[in-house]
Amino acid sequence: MNDNYDVIVIGAGAAGLMCSIEAGKRGKKVWLVEHSSKIAEKIRISGGGRCNFTNLYSNPSNFLSDNEHFCKSAFAKYTQNDFIHLIKKHDIQFHEKKLGQLFCTTSAKEIINMLIAECLEQNVKIDTEVKISNLSKNETRYTINTSKGNFNSKALVIATGGLSIPKIGATDFGYKIAKQFNLEINDLSPALVPLTFQEKELEFCKSLAGVSVNASVNVNKTVFDEGLIFTHRGISGPSILQISSYWKQGKPISINLLPNVDLGKTLQQRRVDTPKQNLSNVLSDYLPNKLASAICKKLSINNKIGEASNGTLKKMSDFVNSWTVFPTGTEGYKTAEVTLGGINTKAISSSTMECIDHPGLFFVGEVLDVTGHLGGHNFQWAWSSGFVAGQNV
Repeated sequence: MNDNYDVIVIGAGAAGLMCSIEAGKRGKKVWLVEHSSKIAEKIRISGGGRCNFTNLYSNPSNFLSDNEHFCKSAFAKYTQNDFIHLIKKHDIQFHEKKLGQLFCTTSAKEIINMLIAECLEQNVKIDTEVKISNLSKNETRYTINTSKGNFNSKALVIATGGLSIPKIGATDFGYKIAKQFNLEINDLSPALVPLTFQEKELEFCKSLAGVSVNASVNVNKTVFDEGLIFTHRGISGPSILQISSYWKQGKPISINLLPNVDLGKTLQQRRVDTPKQNLSNVLSDYLPNKLASAICKKLSINNKIGEASNGTLKKMSDFVNSWTVFPTGTEGYKTAEVTLGGINTKAISSSTMECIDHPGLFFVGEVLDVTGHLGGHNFQWAWSSGFVAGQNV
């Protein structure tokens, strides 16, 4: 046996780093290991390289889980304000972009450097490119066989994330460990991910690539009012990424391209007020010109509003206010920001992140069945769950 530790943390992402820092503050001898060559890659690439590190309004209602109450305890113990305090301590400049989303003003690397500095201050040993071949437990300690030797610890923390973005090192390691200890894994699927569409819709979307609107997107009464952008691959943008976490294969999505305008009533009034105006021009008063023209072409509408029948106006208003699309799928884990589902939280203590049936075994972050909305919420879950585990290992 090469060395003994109080705590071994597997996975040097947001949750693993936070857990290591907090355990170190308590005087624990901590080893933080990462299988890839770099730590915190998801932090580095997030937010266009500026890291949407939390959200001013993050709370349990922003999360999906089989147990909607599971994350409440962690959020009560470590809030977004606590992380903001840490950011300020390190003089990192940040700003609110929209809807409470906080970003680094300069670079996500500042967050990574901050976390590394905090780890070093607490004498946390960090190693990259550590390959784990086996993990086992005796009565009191956990042993891992690695490419750097065999090590054991009283507490073991799994902070290996989900399956999203495999190009930066995502693997199923955490789920394999959960299964080794007979923990249930709730269904896994890509989340916060662009959706794909059939050729009929794709042709319409391709013609509008680059056009964006604020839209209201609805699946089974779950609604997101955010930006939507047309792309060569279909439709994307925050509203579509958000709804992807709720969409199920074969189900439709309803899109209101003018959520603040009842187009039916508006067109009826415009028929009286501007009867000689072409319908395409009328529509372009409310939507981008290119989108207005494409909708009229798609619906084969090319007449003056004063000459349009009630049926024609209804056809147009129905499309704009309740455009129904049937996605064929998603772009998958390669572009998904997070993984929906994960380790069933009934096996985990919400107040400590410790496995109920296996003392000393902890799970934090994305590997658990806790998935946040877009906008910094998933990072806040990493900070909060990592903090709680670090306080209890």
